[in-house]
Amino acid sequence: MKATGIVRQVDHLGRIVLPMELRKTMDIGTKDSLEIYTDGQQIVLRKYAPGCVLCNRVEGLVSLYPGKLVCSGCVKLIVKEESKLIGTVTSPSD
Repeated sequence: MKATGIVRQVDHLGRIVLPMELRKTMDIGTKDSLEIYTDGQQIVLRKYAPGCVLCNRVEGLVSLYPGKLVCSGCVKLIVKEESKLIGTVTSPSD
């Protein structure tokens, strides 16, 4: 993690202001959403990007169900597993 040297106070509503220069550098606009994580005793902010509902990957997303995104890797895995399942269901047993 890179230190910025910026210190901000929390106001009476629990808010902090992110400096304009930091927002410009990180390409954070006024309507952008941020995710809040904790890492031990640290609070981590990250620009929100919706990810795959199965693995959280943010590249190669497709909408298989309204409001649910799945990455191409997980789609391939689902298709592969489905074909295995269909193969076992339709194969004649000895």
